[in-house]
Amino acid sequence: MNFDGLDPGLGEYAPGLDSSMDPRLDPALLQGVELDPDALAVPESMHIVEGMYSELHSVAAEVGIPVTATHFDLQEELLWMGNHRGHASSFFGPTMGRYSSFQVHMTDDIRHIQSMDTGVLFLTKNNLKCLTRGGLIMFDYPLMSYRTQAYAVNTVPGVAIMRQSNRFFFCGHTSGKVSLRDLRTFKMEHEFDAFSGSLSDFDVHGNLLAACGFSSRGLNGLSCDRFLMVYDLRMMRAITPMQVHVDPLFLHFIPTYTSRLAIISQTGQCQFCEPTGLANLADIFHVNTVGQLLMSFDVSSSKQALSFGDSGGCVHLWSSAPEVSFNSYSRETELALPCLVDSLPQLDWNHELMPLSLLPMPLTNTEPLLSDWPTSFITPSPRRAPLVDPEILRTMKTVGFIGYAPNPRTRPRNQVPYKIKDIELEYDSYNQVPESPIGRDEEPHLYMVPKKYRKVTIKYSKLGLEDFDFKHYNRTLFAGLEPHIPNAYCNCMIQVLYFLEPVRCLVQNHLCQKEFCLACELGFLFHMLDLSRGDPCQASNFLRAFRTIPEASALGLILADSDEQTGKARLGRLIQSWNRFILAQLHQETLEQEGPQAYRGASSRCGASVIGRLFGCEVENSSLCRCGKETVRSSLTLLFTMHYPEQRSPEEYDFAEILKKSICLEQSTQAWCDNCEKYQPTVQTRNIRCLPDVLVINCEVNSTKEAEFWKAQTELCSVEGVTFDTQAEDMRHVWIPLSLKMCISKTQGLEVSSLEEAEGASVFDLVVTVSHIQDARTGGNLVAHIKVGETYHQRKEGVTHQQWYLFNDFLIEPIDKAESAQFDVNWKVPAVLYYVKRNYNAKYDLRIKNPIDANVLLTEASLARKQRKSHATFIPLMVSEMPQAADLVGLDAEFVTLNQEEAELRSDGTKSTIKPSQMSVARITCVRGQGTNEGVPFIDDYISTQEQVVDYLTQYSGIKPGDLDAKISSKHLTTLKSTYLKLRFLIDTGVRFVGHGLQKDFRVINLMVPKEQVIDTVYLFHMPRKRMISLRFLAWYFLDLNIQSETHDSIEDARTALQLYRKSVELSHNGGQEEFRKVLKALYEKGRKLDWKVPDIDSLLLKKSIIDVYSVLF
Repeated sequence: MNFDGLDPGLGEYAPGLDSSMDPRLDPALLQGVELDPDALAVPESMHIVEGMYSELHSVAAEVGIPVTATHFDLQEELLWMGNHRGHASSFFGPTMGRYSSFQVHMTDDIRHIQSMDTGVLFLTKNNLKCLTRGGLIMFDYPLMSYRTQAYAVNTVPGVAIMRQSNRFFFCGHTSGKVSLRDLRTFKMEHEFDAFSGSLSDFDVHGNLLAACGFSSRGLNGLSCDRFLMVYDLRMMRAITPMQVHVDPLFLHFIPTYTSRLAIISQTGQCQFCEPTGLANLADIFHVNTVGQLLMSFDVSSSKQALSFGDSGGCVHLWSSAPEVSFNSYSRETELALPCLVDSLPQLDWNHELMPLSLLPMPLTNTEPLLSDWPTSFITPSPRRAPLVDPEILRTMKTVGFIGYAPNPRTRPRNQVPYKIKDIELEYDSYNQVPESPIGRDEEPHLYMVPKKYRKVTIKYSKLGLEDFDFKHYNRTLFAGLEPHIPNAYCNCMIQVLYFLEPVRCLVQNHLCQKEFCLACELGFLFHMLDLSRGDPCQASNFLRAFRTIPEASALGLILADSDEQTGKARLGRLIQSWNRFILAQLHQETLEQEGPQAYRGASSRCGASVIGRLFGCEVENSSLCRCGKETVRSSLTLLFTMHYPEQRSPEEYDFAEILKKSICLEQSTQAWCDNCEKYQPTVQTRNIRCLPDVLVINCEVNSTKEAEFWKAQTELCSVEGVTFDTQAEDMRHVWIPLSLKMCISKTQGLEVSSLEEAEGASVFDLVVTVSHIQDARTGGNLVAHIKVGETYHQRKEGVTHQQWYLFNDFLIEPIDKAESAQFDVNWKVPAVLYYVKRNYNAKYDLRIKNPIDANVLLTEASLARKQRKSHATFIPLMVSEMPQAADLVGLDAEFVTLNQEEAELRSDGTKSTIKPSQMSVARITCVRGQGTNEGVPFIDDYISTQEQVVDYLTQYSGIKPGDLDAKISSKHLTTLKSTYLKLRFLIDTGVRFVGHGLQKDFRVINLMVPKEQVIDTVYLFHMPRKRMISLRFLAWYFLDLNIQSETHDSIEDARTALQLYRKSVELSHNGGQEEFRKVLKALYEKGRKLDWKVPDIDSLLLKKSIIDVYSVLF
C-alpha cells in the first residue's frame, strides 16, 4: 500500500507513550484516546440484515498504534492484523476472540500480510518473514541481502501494489501507472497511465481493472480524485470513468451476485457500486471509527466479511450474514488445550451416588469384594426366540432344508406385541382425536402444548374426506378452513378479517373487472363462510389469486412446498408481513376507481376507502438534522409495530407505555439533509393526528431477545386494571390488557392507559390475538383467538351474545377470555393483536347488496384467439330464458391436476394419503333442464390457468394440451372468475343443479351450494352400505346409452344426468318407493354379474349374429 498521499497528520501518534510499556496491559493509556470502550464490543444478539453489510464486532488491538495491514486467513477462520510497531495479532471467528499475538519486527511497520498453508508471510520495510500461526519463525529473508528472482520488477519510482490474475501480473506504481507483465518472464506487456499524481489502490476481477488515486493540481499538490479509472482487459483500453461520492483510498471487488465494487475513503465512508454503472447515494454506509482514519482494508474469500483497521488501533469486522464464515471451506483451527494438573478428586461423603471404587484400598484374600457376584448373576442369559406357532409346524411343507407354510394370521403383520403399558399425560379432553403427525414420537417440549393448539391434519381414506369426522374438531356452526392447500398458513388471518363486520360487508359488496382481485376473492370466500353450517371451507381460489400478485412474491409471502413441509418458514414473522400486505392490498383495491365494468351489475363509487377509514391513522413524521433543519411529512399507516426497550436486567414495564412509545416512535438514524447536502445523523419522530377505529399491532417477537422480554413481563407484571372472572392460575403469562383507553390531547399528545382513570378517552377492546405455536420439527402452526360478536351468533345460532373462540384451521373451540391474552413464549409466541374502538360498527353501512346480476350470463368474448362462432358448443340464454328459483340445470365439470398426491405405503401393504392431489377446474358445462331447448348447453367454458399442469387427465376429462392456452386453443376460453360469477348467480337465484358426483365438483370449483339445491344421481341410485355406481353404467342400464367409451365429454355427461333424474322421477311416480327399491336391487345384481363393466356393443352384436346363424343352420 502506498502511504505517500495520505494525510501527514497520521504520523503524529498519541504523545507520552513509553516504548517499554505494553499498551495492551496498561489501561492508563486509554486516557488520552477518544474511544468508547462500550462501543468496541457488539452484543451477540445484534440483528444483521441478510445481504447488507453492517458492523458485527470491533476490537482494540493496541490502543493508539495504527493498524497498517489486515488480512483474512485463506485456510482457517482467522483475521490477521499488523500495526505500525511491527506487532501482529490474530482473532478467531466472528466473535474475534484473540488467538495469537507476537512481535514480527522490532521497529518497522508491517506493510502486507499473506497466509499460506503452513504459515503466514509478513512484509516489512526490509524483511520478508514467515511465521507459524502460533508465532514460531519459519524463515526470515532480509530483502537487501538475497536475490531470488532473476527478473527485476521494481522500476523508478518503485512498485507499491501488486495483483495477479490468470493472465497477467499487475504492478501499481507510485507515479500513477499500472503495468501488466507476463506471469513467466515478468516482461511488461502493457501499461495504463491511470493518474497524473499517484496511485492509492487498484483491483482486478475477470476482464475489468479498477483503480483509484491522486491527481496533480498544480501548485496545490495532490488531491484525491473522485473518478475511478476502469479498464477493459480484453480490448486493453479505458472505458467511461466512474464518479463516486466518497474520496477513494481503497477499493476491492466483491463479486457475489454481480461484480460489485467496494470503495473506501480515509474517513470511513464506504460505497458499493457497479463498475459499469452509476453510483447511488443510497449505497453509502459509514464505519464508526470514533474520529480515527482508516489505514487498511480487506475482504474475506467468502465475500461475507469486511475488515477495517484504523489509526487508533481498532479492527472493525463487518458482515452481510448473521452466521458469517471467512472461507467457504475452512479447516479446523488448532486451539490451545487447558493446563491439566494431576490431582486426587475431592470426595463428597454425603453424596449417595458416590462410587466406592474411587476409594483406594488394598486387596485382601480373606474377605470377598462387593464386585464378586455369585455365578448365577453373571451367567449369560440370552433372550430365547419365541416358539413357532404349532399351526405353522402342522401345515409346513419342506423343500430341501427350507419349510413353507401359509400365514395363520394369528398376530398382526410386522408387529411385535409389547406388554409395557403406555401412560400418556393428557392436558385436555382430546384423547380421542384422530392421530396426527404429532401423535407419535413427540418431542419433550410438546407435552406442555395442549392438543387443541397443535397442528391438525386431515386423514384421507379411499373415500377422500367423506368419512373424516370434522364435527369432532368443530361443534360450532362457524366454518373452519382446510390446511392442505399451498400457502394456507394465512387461514387464521382470513378468519380475523371475516369476523370484522365492516370488512366482511365491504368485500362482499365489492366486485371489479380485474381477473385476480383479492378483495373479490375474499368476498366470494366470506359468502361461503356465511352459508356454511359448521362444514369446513377451503380458500383455494383466494390463494390462487394471491400467488399471482407480484408484491406478495417480492415480499417472500409465497412459500414453496418444500418450505411448508420441512418447516423452514418462520411463520411468526411471515404472518406479520402478510397482515401488513393484505391491509395495504385491500386498501388499494377498494380505493381504485374502476374503469368500464366487466359485469354490468357491479356498482362502483369513488371516495375514501373503508379500509382507510377503519384501520388508517394519519401520521406526522418529523426529521430533525443536527444543523437545525426540520422536515415534516404526513402519511397514512394501517398498522403499528411494537418496539421494545433494551433490557439488561429484568424490569417490569407497562404494556400501555410500550405501545405509546411504539406508536409515537423516536429514533436516530442516518438520513439525507438538503441543507447540509450529505447524510447526517437525524432524529426522526412520529406522531399521530387521529385514532383509528381498529388498532392493528404487529408484536415483532422474532428473536430470542424479544421473546425473553415477553417472558420477563409475563412473569413480573401483575396485570393492573384488568379483572378476570377466573382463578389465579388463569392469570399466569398475561401481560396485555383486555381493554385500553386512548386519547390525543393538544398539550401531551397521545395518551395510552390500561387503567380506569383516563376520562374522555376512547376505549379499545381486545378482539383478536394471533399466535405462533412452536414446533421444532414442523415449524409449528398459527392459531387465532377471536372475540366473535353478537351479529355472527345471531345469524348462525339465533342467540345474542359474545364469545371468544380458538381458530386452528378446521378446529374451532370456545375459550375463556383470559386464555386469549395468555402467552407462554416457550410454546406460544404472540404475533398480531387487534384492538377495536367500542361501538365502532355504528359508523359503517353494514348492509350487503349482492353485486352479481343476470348480466353475467350474457354473451362474452373468448380469450382464445382461434375460437370462431362456428366452433361454439353452446347457445347463451336469452332474456326470456333467465332461470328462476327451483329450475333444473344440468351441470358437469372436468378437471386437470396441478400437483400429484403424496402417499406412503404402510407395512401391511395399504396406502395412506399424506397430501391429496391439487386439482384445478378446466371445463364447466351447464345445460337447460326444461323448456323447448332442454338439454342444450348455455355455458360451456374452458378455464384458462396460469399455473403449470402436470396431468391433463385426458382419458377422464377430455381436456387436451393446448385447450387451455389462449394462443392456440379453439375452445371458448374464459377466466375462472367469469365462470364463477355465472355459477354464483345461478346459486343465488335458487336453481337446482343436477349432475353426477357434484360434491367433488363444487369442492374443486370452491363453491358452497345449499343441499336442497343439489340433485346428485350418485345418491339417487344408491343403496345404503353399497358401492357407488358410475354414470356410464347407469346410462347403459336405464337409458340404453353407451357414453364415455373413449373419453369424457361434459355436455354428454350433464345431459345424461338430467335424463337419469327424469327416469328416477318416473320410476318413483309409477311404482312408489317399494317398486323403486326393487329396481335398485335388480341394478346391483346386474352390476355384480358384469363386474360393473358395461358390455362392449360390438361383441354383443357379434354374439347375436352368431346365434342367428346357428338358428338358421340347425
